[in-house]
Amino acid sequence: MKKLVTLVLSGAMAFSLAGCGSSKKTSNANATKTNSDTSTLYINLASEPDKLDPALNSTADGAVLAVNSFVGLLTYGKDGKLKPALAKAMPTVSEDGKTYTVELKESKWSDGTELTAKDFVYSWNRAVNPKTASDYANLFDVIARAANSTDANPVLDVTAEGDYKLVIKLNAPTPYFDQLLAFPVFLPVPKTAVEKANPNGDKPGAWAQEAGFVSNGAYKLTKWKHNESMTYEKNDNYYDAKNVSIKKLNFMLSADDTATYAAYKSGDLDFIDSVPNDELKNVLKSKEFKTVDELITYYIGFNVNSDLFSGMTPEQATSFRKGVSDLIDRKYIVDTVGQTGQVPAGAFVPKGMHDGNGKVYKSNYFDATKTGSSNIEQAKKDFKAAGLEVKNGKDKSSFKVTKNGQEITIPYMINTATKHQKIAECIQQDLAVAGIKVNIDTEEWNVFLQDRKDGKFDVARESWVADYDDPITMLDIFSTKSGNNDVQLGKGNSTAAPNWKHYDELINKIYSSTDNAERAKLLHEAEKEVMATYAAVPIYFDNDIYMQKPNVTGVYSTVFGNKYFMYAKKTK
Repeated sequence: MKKLVTLVLSGAMAFSLAGCGSSKKTSNANATKTNSDTSTLYINLASEPDKLDPALNSTADGAVLAVNSFVGLLTYGKDGKLKPALAKAMPTVSEDGKTYTVELKESKWSDGTELTAKDFVYSWNRAVNPKTASDYANLFDVIARAANSTDANPVLDVTAEGDYKLVIKLNAPTPYFDQLLAFPVFLPVPKTAVEKANPNGDKPGAWAQEAGFVSNGAYKLTKWKHNESMTYEKNDNYYDAKNVSIKKLNFMLSADDTATYAAYKSGDLDFIDSVPNDELKNVLKSKEFKTVDELITYYIGFNVNSDLFSGMTPEQATSFRKGVSDLIDRKYIVDTVGQTGQVPAGAFVPKGMHDGNGKVYKSNYFDATKTGSSNIEQAKKDFKAAGLEVKNGKDKSSFKVTKNGQEITIPYMINTATKHQKIAECIQQDLAVAGIKVNIDTEEWNVFLQDRKDGKFDVARESWVADYDDPITMLDIFSTKSGNNDVQLGKGNSTAAPNWKHYDELINKIYSSTDNAERAKLLHEAEKEVMATYAAVPIYFDNDIYMQKPNVTGVYSTVFGNKYFMYAKKTK
């Protein structure tokens, strides 16, 4: 899942606490001011969300909004483990591992209408339908198709037996399927509201573009000042409403992490999901600063169809990208920009994932602690293999790379955040050693997302948070049909792009495999193919940071980047 890393604000601190009570300082030396409005949690996650329809969202901030305003069959508890939500108990699984049966609790939508198993059948079939254009439609590939299913109108082999029993048939045993049942794209959506807002079927997310839409989670969106703020109020029809104490969640929408940090220090915010990079050293020892584990890879994405590779063969284009990778000083970035325990990455699948066969998945393709200036000679070899001209500099610490005698300029696209800017500047300095110029282009979050998705870039900063604990969540994004394949592998007609047919076949084999040991081998093979292209150049394995006021408790997060506010408590 794509991660923003900062939250949203608009105008001159448009979001304020005019009615939230007085502010006071907490006791420890590093503490910031708190506010006394114990009924409301003031939060900054990100800027204006891209999509609020759970079937259309593909961002980490959007997923946080989804899990706090919708709820599915399963969810995650404070211990990070799956637990029943709308399901009465964990699913019953057949002996062959291919049939899941779920008994549902009686529950209601926020408008008071009954929510039944049929709502899940509708929602999942809608998500997989091409007209919906969900970036995550491929996650349903593990579910078998019904007899009447077609490519144009796919129908899942998922049936409602009465109002409160759901039967799901899979193509093959899927070790992580329970985790999917807690993932946003598997959340139910209200059929009547969805279809009323989209009678012609050409605007699938129209029903959730303004406040007041029907949901079924702990909170419902009641006010939305676009690009400024969002207010969610407690949903009394939530299945566990009796345990929800906080009445409102107010989200400040801003990508200006300097402004949001100032709002946090002054007591206008209780929770912020990022800290300005220059402030990290000052807050690392604060009791309000939190670092939590997360399965995430921060990487550079090369559009394989970019004009940067014009006139090159696929092998030469790969060598060019590898040369760039050689020169990036990952350890320096981790130590001076990351600062919170990130690990230089020599593979794409993050450390700590499990392989679906009872073991921790392990891989490494190069020593990520030794890239940078010590790798200059290797970089020269790779640039020469790319068909570029390489001239030695006055000393061993620099050289000059040109293409057809011309200076090479790489446009590097980022979204607004001090962290991304600092990393881009580090890369800019690293490549200057080879005489390569890097132009940093900054875009607003939603524009940035769409441009990457549409392939309207040359090189871009990327990060991917695992959606569940299995390497396929990191590798499937590079399949040709994936809506999250920003680097465009398998797409377009560039003669410099690698042939991607075998990779797609490999991903299909992984999905259909009934042998977990063989499947684990296939996962390694798939990662090896991705790494061999250097289209996705890993920089480091990240973690998650946030700041939270000491008078706030009960907020929890998962290694998948989701944060749950429904059981928060706040004291004066």
